Amino acid sequence: MKICWMNSTMNQAYGQYANETAWNGNNTVNITALNVTMGFQSTFSPTVDKAISGITIIILFITMVSLGCTMEISKIKAHILKPKGVIIAVMAQFGIMPLTAFGLAKVFGLGSIETVTVLICGCCPGGNLSNIFALALKGDMNLSIVMTTCSSVLALGLMPLLLYIYCQGFPNLGNVVPYTGIIIALIMTLAPCAIGIAINHRVPQYSQIIIKVGLSILLIASIAIGVMSGITIGGAVWVVFSPKLMATAALMPMTGYLLGYMLSTIFNVNHQCRRTISMETGCQNIQLCSTILKVSFSPEVIGPLYLFPLIYIIFQGGEALLFIILFRCYQSLRPLADDNDQRRLGFSKACVPGSD
Repeated sequence: MKICWMNSTMNQAYGQYANETAWNGNNTVNITALNVTMGFQSTFSPTVDKAISGITIIILFITMVSLGCTMEISKIKAHILKPKGVIIAVMAQFGIMPLTAFGLAKVFGLGSIETVTVLICGCCPGGNLSNIFALALKGDMNLSIVMTTCSSVLALGLMPLLLYIYCQGFPNLGNVVPYTGIIIALIMTLAPCAIGIAINHRVPQYSQIIIKVGLSILLIASIAIGVMSGITIGGAVWVVFSPKLMATAALMPMTGYLLGYMLSTIFNVNHQCRRTISMETGCQNIQLCSTILKVSFSPEVIGPLYLFPLIYIIFQGGEALLFIILFRCYQSLRPLADDNDQRRLGFSKACVPGSD
């Protein structure tokens, strides 16, 4: 289904209404009185816009190939045979994050396009950064990798379903979500991921090289997108830095980390799995979110909001780093506490007549 937006100049201030038309073939469907609380005047250079879209797609492809290179078929099979940890992690990923996105959009009274942006981010599967964070927290790496794999596959059905369900809580929002574009983007993620798995299975000696090169390209491409977006969007980029969106971007990953840990504690899994599930819950596939927002919406509709995932990833990484530092401090102080306990125990024994 090709989605086209009519009368999308939307160069009015906040709170204006846009009349939009979407069509599939010759059947037209009018979407009227949609309260688009964000209006953007089209200042986009078509050439630069296409370049940004192309780079975004390339980033997603490289990310998913790199993610596939971390996956081992034998480990995936092992967790499928004993799926308790994976089931809990899936519940956390697709239960906590979409609900958090929905709740924050309601609490902060976000506009329609802002709400769609936040919901798409919240309903995305887990990202490969969670594997790095889980490693830094000495988590269960097998569970982390398998969870990222499972969430990426399950997102093909769960992401459109969850978006449809949560959009019912907002008036006239269901018609805004580009379900077809989202499904196509999700299918596109599975192919490069399969390529990465095949590389890791057939020629595992190249996996680490691909992962390192992929991360380098990802960093360079992200900087390029930021520079080009700044040139193209200009002053409108400050829309993404509004207090409401900044608060949303800060609270979403933190809520995911904390509630993911709490949920896994309730199900009494070991501490390694708890830390892993916590990271898997709060970390989203930001590259997928950016691709969906950039490719599925016209520039006049999405405006600078396709940069919201970049704001999210800053908080996502910063908050994870905070937890990693606290965990490392705890790890370094625990041996001192153990030594003190042993000394006290030795002193107590020395004071007891007949003790060794």
